[in-house]
Amino acid sequence: MNTSCANSPITTASFSLHPMCDHFIDIIKGALQETDTSNVWMKTDDVTTTARGKMVHVFDVTKAICGHAASSNQHIAFQATYSIGCPGSKDVEDMMVNDHTKANELPEDIQKTYAAAKFSLYPLGTGHYMDVIGKQIEEIKQFVTVRSAYTATKLEGQLGDIFQGLEKCFQATVDAGSEHTVMTVTLSIHSPSHQ
Repeated sequence: MNTSCANSPITTASFSLHPMCDHFIDIIKGALQETDTSNVWMKTDDVTTTARGKMVHVFDVTKAICGHAASSNQHIAFQATYSIGCPGSKDVEDMMVNDHTKANELPEDIQKTYAAAKFSLYPLGTGHYMDVIGKQIEEIKQFVTVRSAYTATKLEGQLGDIFQGLEKCFQATVDAGSEHTVMTVTLSIHSPSHQ
């Protein structure tokens, strides 16, 4: 088995959705059903859901699932780990023939929902990783408000802008030469503490 990095364009996101209410199962299942996942390989187990495919489609699907859950107006927590640069598998490589057209479009009011997030970026395989991280933190400021936080960077703004900034940041890190890029994200929507 080939275990070297930088030999696969497949992006993976393993994520968990946590609605803070009694009918959390309905919200999770509803968000999954309302999202067009035809452009990604996807599997759900008892811990997370994993989506794999082209970067544009993986971000499209995770944003849509998070957004559909947010449309419930309940407090939603979303956690994800995005990764690119490690060997893929044949069932996922078949998904890579799809074009870059996004399959999901969230309503404008959902896109504009206030959210707060923390993210950490790990450009593996580069000797100047702190420079890469610092540059992307500066770049993401064009989309959202950025604040420092312990072990992460805090983002505040509209849900659609946060996902757009995260995707641009992830892509730019890959383009900068990171052999294996990992990004962790924790999002909070409709939290009582936002007030």
